[in-house]
Amino acid sequence: MPRPRTPILSVDRIADAAIELVDEGAGFGVNALARRLGVTASSLYNHISGRDEIIELMRARLATQSIPEVPEDAGWHEVVSLIVRGQREMYAAHPFVVPLIVGKTITDPGVITAYERMASALIAGGFPDDEVLTIISVIDSFSLGAGLDLAAPDDVWEPTESAATLSRLLKASGRGRERSDRAFETGLQLLLDSLRMRLATG
Repeated sequence: MPRPRTPILSVDRIADAAIELVDEGAGFGVNALARRLGVTASSLYNHISGRDEIIELMRARLATQSIPEVPEDAGWHEVVSLIVRGQREMYAAHPFVVPLIVGKTITDPGVITAYERMASALIAGGFPDDEVLTIISVIDSFSLGAGLDLAAPDDVWEPTESAATLSRLLKASGRGRERSDRAFETGLQLLLDSLRMRLATG
């Protein structure tokens, strides 16, 4: 039989199918992914080397869809803000993917470029070399937590009557995305303000 003009598989299709599989909470692996795509595992291995590469393809695909382009003339605070906002939405939309991608060393060139942009912006802004990676780790931790908070149930707490203070505060706090957005904007402002203070007093 003649070969099809369009390949059945591509790295983007593999990544998208893997993300769908994980988002559904289904078992993830090469064999499960092959079944989802309607191909044999050996066909997958013509395009990828194994599970680790699939995870990195997932990371790359999500980053491409979620992390915006950063203007070349953007200051460090704008770079941080743009990247954190993109990461938050990415983690919130795909919380089951998080354990996979945080458990693997980042190698995708596109994602590395985003970190390079952030590191360069922080150094250009005056932060010392020996603090930049620590700051980036703090930023990563914040965006990861903020994303999972956005993915949380609309009602995060359900206190009993004995928790009078928490019950009272909850009545005026809002629910779901409204509450999460407020927490995120406050947290991002605190993060940026603390970095400005550290820069000023460093």
